[in-house]
Amino acid sequence: NLEAPGTKRLRALCPEKDFHLMLEQIRKLRDMIESGTGRARDQTTQFVVGASGESDLELLDLAERPYRELKMKRCYFEAFTPVPGTPLEDRPPENPLRQRRLYEASFLLRDYGFSVQELPFDSRGNLPLHLDPKMIWALRHPEFFPVELNRAEPEELLRVPGFGPQAVSKILSLRARGRIRWEDLRGLRIVLKRAAPFIAVDGKPYRRAFTETHQVGRTHRNAPLV
Repeated sequence: NLEAPGTKRLRALCPEKDFHLMLEQIRKLRDMIESGTGRARDQTTQFVVGASGESDLELLDLAERPYRELKMKRCYFEAFTPVPGTPLEDRPPENPLRQRRLYEASFLLRDYGFSVQELPFDSRGNLPLHLDPKMIWALRHPEFFPVELNRAEPEELLRVPGFGPQAVSKILSLRARGRIRWEDLRGLRIVLKRAAPFIAVDGKPYRRAFTETHQVGRTHRNAPLV
């Protein structure tokens, strides 16, 4: 496990560990997996959140590398909890909601085509806690929406709040059989409550949903990042 985003942060947690040596070991394991040698078929790593003063930007900037370059299956995030009798026993525990937001952002990097530069960090390099990062991105980019279900590319559909890879796959399968209608979506088990404000069918948006999202937007689009 890498534990921390860089040599300086790792030294505060595990001074006996060598960050660059661990990266090299991960690269070697990646090469073995790609060549089919050895028993390993994938690899994961873990970061401790809130123990070394790191920002979310630091963590996710490093997490993007395992996904893009090292073929990492998953990055885990563990909110720090102090343990009595250890050097960090006086450090306060980390907010579990921060851990959740890091997972959400990590999945955007791995499965949704987002880059670190697109994530909605605040001035301190941390993710807001009041909304998930995908919803914040959508509210800040009204020019991208609504996404037309009968014409959009898969990568465009993945930007819609409430749409994950499985939902997009269902929409593409439905579209292959004919034009999608609003009533067709009810049988797909898609989270329409979140998605409807951001999609259109044959140029027609879901009007009631757009009224609702304007209310959400007024509340959150310019909300302070905390």
